[in-house]
Amino acid sequence: MVQRPVCLSIGGSDSCGGAGIQADLRMFAGHAVIGCSAITALTAQNPREINRIEAVPLAQLDAEMHAIFDYCEVAAVKTGMLLDADRIAVVAAALQQRHAHKALVIDPVMIASSGRRLLDAPAVNTLLEALVPLATLLTPNLDEAAVLLNRPVSDAIHDSRELVDLCGCAVLLKGGHAEGQVLQDILCDASGNISMIEHPRLDWSEADAHGSGCRLAASIAANLAKGKALADSVQRAVAFCSPSK
Repeated sequence: MVQRPVCLSIGGSDSCGGAGIQADLRMFAGHAVIGCSAITALTAQNPREINRIEAVPLAQLDAEMHAIFDYCEVAAVKTGMLLDADRIAVVAAALQQRHAHKALVIDPVMIASSGRRLLDAPAVNTLLEALVPLATLLTPNLDEAAVLLNRPVSDAIHDSRELVDLCGCAVLLKGGHAEGQVLQDILCDASGNISMIEHPRLDWSEADAHGSGCRLAASIAANLAKGKALADSVQRAVAFCSPSK
């Protein structure tokens, strides 16, 4: 019997189930991979607002990750809400020790849909310095890319390449926050090669739109865990998350 690949999601628990760990585990199940989780924070939220965030103790987060790596051969890791510099450092140390040179998809959850800032400046610096160098792919939306670049995105292709230079890994610059009915996601690999992925703006309800970035990154991670190449994994994930599915 062939063992299914294992994917680990490291991020926040969403009390309404639409995003975060809950969304990731559903995506892993939809791709027929085994899903595990390490929780950075508990949230009280719905698609409109985050009412409360309770950080998981650092020792607990570290223990969760090591318990999984002790038992499972993890093929791919996806990170979501990491909350602060301390938790980013703990995650980076564990992955450096237990998951180096394997697939890692970072969804840089910096700004909630409500506009609430989820990572302060020191945490962004720790993300770039400690965790991003381990990544296979970073998946910022336009607002998150602006935080990383310290300026608004003006030219998606040029700015994607600048992000690759800054981060040292492939970048999927998501176009969902742009105007228009046809959106462009820009995949720039670590060598600066560009792939453009066009898709219609998703005609989703408020609840369905909640967690869309989580689901896309988790889908990419699941495809990487199954041995797909990066560009193919991204294309398959965009198609899987489209309205036709």
